[in-house]
Amino acid sequence: MDVYSAVAKDVEPKRQALQGAQDTLAKANAELAEKQAQLKAVLDNVDGLKSKLAAAEAESKSLQDQTDLAAARLQRAGKLTSALADEQVRWQETADKIGEDTVLLTGDVFLGSAAISYFGAFTGTYRNQIVANWLEEAKERKIPISSTFSLQRTLSSPIETREWAVWGLPTDAVSTDNGVLVTRGKRWPLMIDPQNQANRWVKTMEAKSGLRAIKLTDGNYLRTGTTLKRERRETGNAAIKMPSLWHGKDGNYLGTTMSPVGDKFAQRCRAFPSLVNCCALQQIQDWPKDALLSVSKRFLGPVDLGGAEVNESICEMCTIIHRSVLDMSVTFYNELRRKYYVTPKSYLDLISLYQQQLAMKREEYGVARDRLLNGLQKLAETNDVVDTMQTELNDLQPILKEKSAATEVLKEQVSKDQAEAEKVAETVGKEEAIVKEQAAETKAIADDAQADLDKAMPALEAAVNSLKSLNKGDITEIKSFPKPPALVQMTMEAVCVLLQQKPDWDTAKKVLSDSNFLKSLQDFDKDNIPPAVIKKLKKYVDDESFVPETVQKQSSAAKSLCMWCRAMDVYSAVAKDVEPKRQALQGAQDTLAKANAELAEKQAQLKAVLDNVDGLKSKLAAAEAESKSLQDQTDLAAARLQRAGKLTSALADEQVRWQETADKIGEDTVLLTGDVFLGSAAISYFGAFTGTYRNQIVANWLEEAKERKIPISSTFSLQRTLSSPIETREWAVWGLPTDAVSTDNGVLVTRGKRWPLMIDPQNQANRWVKTMEAKSGLRAIKLTDGNYLRTLENAIRIGNPVLLEDVTETLDPALEPILQKAVFVQGGRKLIRLGDTDVDYDPNFKFYITTKMPNPHLLPEICIKVTLINFTVTQIGLEDQLLGDVVRKERPDLEEAKDRLVVSIANDKKQLKDLEDKILKMLKESEGNILDNETLINTLQNSKLTSGMIQGRVEEAEVTEREINEARESYRQAATRGSIIYFVIADLALIGSMYQYSLVYFMNLYNLCIDNSEKDDDVGKRLQNLCEYVTFFMYNNVCRGLFEDSKALYSFLLCSAIERHAGSIPPASWNLLLRGTPASYVSLKENPMPDRLGEDLWTNIEYLAATIPAFSELIDSFGSDSDRWLAILDSDEPHNEELPARFTAEKVDEFHKMMLMKVLREEKLVFAVSRYVGATLGQRFVEALPWTLDEVFPDTNSKTPVVFVLSTGADPTSMLLRFAERMNMTPGERLKIISLGQGQGPIAEQLITEAMKSGDWVALQNCHVASSWMLSLSRIVEALANDDTVHKDFRLWLTSMPAKIFPVVVLQQSIKLTFEPPKGVRANVARTYKDMDGEFFESCTKPQPFKKLVFSLAFFHAVIQERRKFGPLGWNIRYEFNTSDLDCSFANLKMFIDEQPEIPFPALLYVIGQINYGGRVTDDLDRRCLMSILEVFLNPRAVDDDYKFTKSGTYYAPPEGPLDDYRNYLSSLPMTEAPEVFGMHDNANITFQFAESRRLMETVLSIQPRVSAAEGALTPEEQVEMLSLEILKGLPEPLLYEEAAEGMFDRNEAGQLTSMANVLNQEMIKFNRLHKALKTTLGQIGKAIKGLIVMTNELEGMFHSLLNNQVPGLWSKVAYPSLKPLASWIKDFNARMTFMRQWLVEGDALKSYSLPALFFPQGFMTGVLQTHARKYKIAIDTLNFEFTVLKTSSPEDLEEGPEDGVLIHGLYIDNGRWDAERMVLDEALPGEMFSTLPIVHFIPAVNYKIPATMYECPLYKTSVRAGVLSTTGASTNYVVSLGLPIADHTTPSFWVLQGTATLCALDT
Repeated sequence: MDVYSAVAKDVEPKRQALQGAQDTLAKANAELAEKQAQLKAVLDNVDGLKSKLAAAEAESKSLQDQTDLAAARLQRAGKLTSALADEQVRWQETADKIGEDTVLLTGDVFLGSAAISYFGAFTGTYRNQIVANWLEEAKERKIPISSTFSLQRTLSSPIETREWAVWGLPTDAVSTDNGVLVTRGKRWPLMIDPQNQANRWVKTMEAKSGLRAIKLTDGNYLRTGTTLKRERRETGNAAIKMPSLWHGKDGNYLGTTMSPVGDKFAQRCRAFPSLVNCCALQQIQDWPKDALLSVSKRFLGPVDLGGAEVNESICEMCTIIHRSVLDMSVTFYNELRRKYYVTPKSYLDLISLYQQQLAMKREEYGVARDRLLNGLQKLAETNDVVDTMQTELNDLQPILKEKSAATEVLKEQVSKDQAEAEKVAETVGKEEAIVKEQAAETKAIADDAQADLDKAMPALEAAVNSLKSLNKGDITEIKSFPKPPALVQMTMEAVCVLLQQKPDWDTAKKVLSDSNFLKSLQDFDKDNIPPAVIKKLKKYVDDESFVPETVQKQSSAAKSLCMWCRAMDVYSAVAKDVEPKRQALQGAQDTLAKANAELAEKQAQLKAVLDNVDGLKSKLAAAEAESKSLQDQTDLAAARLQRAGKLTSALADEQVRWQETADKIGEDTVLLTGDVFLGSAAISYFGAFTGTYRNQIVANWLEEAKERKIPISSTFSLQRTLSSPIETREWAVWGLPTDAVSTDNGVLVTRGKRWPLMIDPQNQANRWVKTMEAKSGLRAIKLTDGNYLRTLENAIRIGNPVLLEDVTETLDPALEPILQKAVFVQGGRKLIRLGDTDVDYDPNFKFYITTKMPNPHLLPEICIKVTLINFTVTQIGLEDQLLGDVVRKERPDLEEAKDRLVVSIANDKKQLKDLEDKILKMLKESEGNILDNETLINTLQNSKLTSGMIQGRVEEAEVTEREINEARESYRQAATRGSIIYFVIADLALIGSMYQYSLVYFMNLYNLCIDNSEKDDDVGKRLQNLCEYVTFFMYNNVCRGLFEDSKALYSFLLCSAIERHAGSIPPASWNLLLRGTPASYVSLKENPMPDRLGEDLWTNIEYLAATIPAFSELIDSFGSDSDRWLAILDSDEPHNEELPARFTAEKVDEFHKMMLMKVLREEKLVFAVSRYVGATLGQRFVEALPWTLDEVFPDTNSKTPVVFVLSTGADPTSMLLRFAERMNMTPGERLKIISLGQGQGPIAEQLITEAMKSGDWVALQNCHVASSWMLSLSRIVEALANDDTVHKDFRLWLTSMPAKIFPVVVLQQSIKLTFEPPKGVRANVARTYKDMDGEFFESCTKPQPFKKLVFSLAFFHAVIQERRKFGPLGWNIRYEFNTSDLDCSFANLKMFIDEQPEIPFPALLYVIGQINYGGRVTDDLDRRCLMSILEVFLNPRAVDDDYKFTKSGTYYAPPEGPLDDYRNYLSSLPMTEAPEVFGMHDNANITFQFAESRRLMETVLSIQPRVSAAEGALTPEEQVEMLSLEILKGLPEPLLYEEAAEGMFDRNEAGQLTSMANVLNQEMIKFNRLHKALKTTLGQIGKAIKGLIVMTNELEGMFHSLLNNQVPGLWSKVAYPSLKPLASWIKDFNARMTFMRQWLVEGDALKSYSLPALFFPQGFMTGVLQTHARKYKIAIDTLNFEFTVLKTSSPEDLEEGPEDGVLIHGLYIDNGRWDAERMVLDEALPGEMFSTLPIVHFIPAVNYKIPATMYECPLYKTSVRAGVLSTTGASTNYVVSLGLPIADHTTPSFWVLQGTATLCALDT
């Protein structure tokens, strides 16, 4: 309570004061509220006034707005009336016009709809014709329609057509109409788009709609189609492309583009008729000239080409080039049968490439010229300053001398003053050392005192910091204690003691009340505390409770004061000890200050001295600097002069050349416009052409460019324009031939915008690319590789080049993005989509494609994606390669030097170019005065020295190279011969698919010839030996792999190629030999021997005389030397006859004689060819030597397979087995034989793998039947060539019939051996005796008859085989008799002779004729012929020495003797046998020889460039359409029963027709059916050509048949057998119809029947027999025909028909004639192949048999004789055998051997 009372006393005054304050506040609040009310009233009044003001302002604004609106409307009305014053009239006119057009819409829209529905498939001309007809018809019917119709005007708008043009649609009328058809048709458009323009237009047009491009080859194209509609709803995208374009539904468009090339389009239309029925077909034609021109102007218009006229000319040249290549591609196909498609893609590439290359070349030339000019400028600047520098140098010399003397004087003064300064400095230095010592002592004293102070300072600082933390509140807290706690009071007392105040609480409170209390404590003079105060303070400090921690418990503020008090105590104690030290310090400092003052005085003196020295030094430095500057200027001027000398000396020679080069570059830059244009055109277009065609194209382009005054070089060179000599030399080092065509190909490969596809049958490009890109990590792949896409993907990712080898005519669709270079950027990465993966695309990636196909037919869809390049080896290129081989072996020193020089020159020239570039670059990059850059000058001098050395080396090397080339050229004769031979061999592949020889194989053989041919020191003689050896070795080696019928052809091609190259055969002579007289040539001179020289023959003779100078007197000679010419015409060997005397050997050589034989006796041309070859090359080239495996085997090795190319019936197995036995390769153990077929491939592969290790032999038979395994075989053989682990004894033997499926790579790497029966009786028998075992030949117990009959059988075997060459005259059916038949017959002969005492000839005839050989014969008449032939050689007289096989006695069995005697006799026989060997007439041989000659010339002609068709000729479609209309017009009416004679079809009591009426009825049905087929199909083919109906497979076949003058298969299926060509067939059909109508009309009154006119002659004869049997009641199976030949041949000469039987006319005799005088069958006249048989009376007779004295002459429907075997064993072509009397000197067997028969119809 006491406390409270005390407090209350203090609080009460405060409470009263508080109450007073509250009352005052309440009063103030009341006054405030009143004033606030007044303020609110005022504010409300203000708000009311504001509202009224706002309303007034709003009303005012509204009125103003109305005023402004009215004014604006008035202003706009003025503008409107002003602007549209003129439009008012036009709008009225337009409205009236629209009204009129609305009326015309009826007809216009009708015609537009008709156009959309119908005419899309037609070309522009036909469209215009159709629309003109429609318009005329509509106007006649008064249909409201415009006077002129325009589809685009009617159904499109100008804005829309302009957009189409922007999107790439050509602006011509046809293309614009096509755009209307695409966008307005009700059916999806299918666009025939060979040039890909519709494809690009649609892609551009629909790109904004999200076009989707698909192909039928895409694996997921159906997924794209099925999900399209849903995506359209979600995203609004359009679809696209099948096979180029698809579109969706619901507002989307579907467009399909297809190439019409090939048969895919036709196949799709047939397979999917809706493509025709439900699509609007549009034929997209070639871009017209206007379209091409507009495109070129659009892209090239903005490009600076040297003026508006040049731009215009270049744009025109673009169109000219495109059209010229189109024309040339047609010529290229017509002459070489090489197809190349030219599309607008090439045109666009030309323009794009031209822009790119022109800019690049201009930049390249500009940079090169600028560098040269800069170098020249630097040299000029250097020369200008040289004189000035010399003058300046002379002026500087006296000044430099004067300045140098003044500098020396100044140097002496500086040295003197410097010595004095050093003395003063030494004195000052000593005093400085003393002062420094005193300073150190002073510092030690100060440090000691400071150390003592540092002990007290922490507490003092803590106290001061604690004081600083106090504030007024803390002081108030202490002061507020009425009675402070003890320790607080103690603390304040201590404070008061230190402040020298009274130590009680009241004083303390006063002290605390001082506003500067804390500051006084902080500033307290702690260093001067009186001792008395310290003594009083001790009382408190010594108190144990007076510590900060204890005081803090009572007051935190007091703690800080406590700390301060204790700190003052501590500091005072420390200060007491420090004070003496401080005084000592003061004394030391005073002493030090005095010493420093003295030192400073002396230092000042020193400084004055040094400043003076420095002043002198500065003067000296300035003088030296000035002197040095002068010296430097002198030195610099001297150095510059020296460098200028070096520079001008180093570049003196370059200055002139640089100026000339710069001027030349300036001129060339102007010519770049034309040069680069032609270069771009060449890259874009001519890669597929061969060298001749390229030159022709470029020559035409150059001429056109010069006519249009386009700046262009006088002669164009692609390699000079777009490549560099250094680059082409590098290509040569890498293996590219150096001829112009190959070098141009290198430019095409490296500069083309598209990846190259190289036609590379000789593998040249393949090797070059592999060598060139080896350093870049080339990857070689094939489409047959299982992981080729993975390899390709990796190469694209890391930038390796890729070579795709051995492609065919199609490419994998997966390669599409690569070929299109479809690179896109995503997230900053370049990507390309390969398959379903996005692959990172490295720009260093390159893609090369090669094909080994010599003439691939690449469709446009491939041509537009690649740069097609023809890398086929050229003759000059191959010559250079072979020349290198010859010189390398003959003069290895020359070739090694040549090789070194090529590389050295290439490297040196490259280094020269690099050095020149370096010099020019350094000159260009130099800054300031070039003479100050010593490094540059030295570098330039060194570079010049180096370049001079290199230049000298290059010049020396080039001289050496020329000398080497001159020496090498002396060997070119051999290289030329080799090149000629290779191209002849290469042409063989065009004749037979198995005649494939690689260039590598040929060059290996060629090198072998160089090694093995006879050496001679005389180069001329050596080359002659080499040429002869190479020619014969290649002939002999290649002949091993040729069939017999190709060997003579090969020798002729070889001989003629050598002669043509030598100029001995002019082109006119060669052309005449192959192509004969032109059809347009008309004979002008009189024929002196019209009875012997037909009209055609005389025309040929006249043309020969007019064309060939050697025969200029030929016409006169036929008049004056007729006897000699008749002898030639009648001779059996006209080719060996002497010509009239005027035609000497010097004037007419063997080639001329061959030409003459072609004209006079074409059937003897083969013999003339052999004579020509023998006379030119030697007789050894006429007959190829037969090969044996013993001779061939040394040429084989473990890596080269041996291929037996078989003919039908040939089997080399037995020969191989015998050879294997001799080589210790036991069949079954070491020789593994397997016949390929289904499932045998893996087994064969396993056998080969094992044999490669063990060294066994493997023989694979019948490779031609294992087509699916041929790819594996190709892979095995390729791997074999590169496998070094193969056992050296391993051999791979293959047998195959000629087949296109056989791998080319295997053929090219193999040794080919043809295995067939030898051609000719002599060769055939010789082969038999060559292979005959001597032991067997001597093994019979009766050697004389055995050897005789063995030879007879061998001869018989040869005769029946060679008889096949006569075709149907020899055998009705071609039988494949083989050596197994002969071997079996030999065995039977030996058995019968050994076992029987007498030779059983009847048994031998039966076993050999009817069983061994007869077992193969299926035709009875052929069996008759076989036995007749065998009787000639196997009869009792055959063992007599005087028995001859032929009347001439040339052929007989030699007397008994050793085997070699028989072989020698065979070698003495004629090479070609006469027809008597076969028992045939000479006419048969004429037929055969004529066919052989024709085949020879046709084959040679087939591999020659063709002659282009004449301009203006009808197209195939026009020809067929015209022909079909002509045939249709000439068709007779069908046979009608109404035309029949009365009673013809009356029936008897049994309701039956007569037999002849029945036959007639059946024939009428067949003829009417054929007539209907003709009429129907002829109408359909016309509609199909016009596109009105689908061109089916059958109609397409009919189209080609009509075009080739062949009978269509649609007709043959319902027609009678006939071999006639179309024209003759139509005439024959009309003649048959005429006879049938005659029979129908005349009935039984017909006197003679045309048996050949009937479908089924056998049925007719049965009807005749049946009529006779019914008439006389005789059993029909007892009746046969007896035949009587009448004297008359014409039915018109007959008075009436026979009583019994029928008269038959119209028959022909084949290989015989009817002797009308003797009425017998006699031998044919020479040259008369067919003769007519008079009317024959077919008389039915009971059990009639043809007498043995008559010849049973078979009657056939056609000359082919063969047919389907009927159940009777006779051919369906066989009708009956006529019994004909024969001439007395003949026998029936004679006619059997002659092959004489009668025919119903001839082949013509």
